[in-house]
Amino acid sequence: MLFSLLLQTDPDQFNDFLLLGYVVLGIIAVSYIAYLYNQQRNIQKDLELMEQLLEDEEQ
Repeated sequence: MLFSLLLQTDPDQFNDFLLLGYVVLGIIAVSYIAYLYNQQRNIQKDLELMEQLLEDEEQ
């Protein structure tokens, strides 16, 4: 199927698939960056909670 797609004479159809691939890759990249941001924020909250618990234990 892919080989027959490459042999087609209409380059616009191939460009459409290329554009679709870039869009899908962009969505995956943005989703991964959002996931990493969320993980970093959760770790920061956990760290702040641990520091607060340590301060309460010391007093």
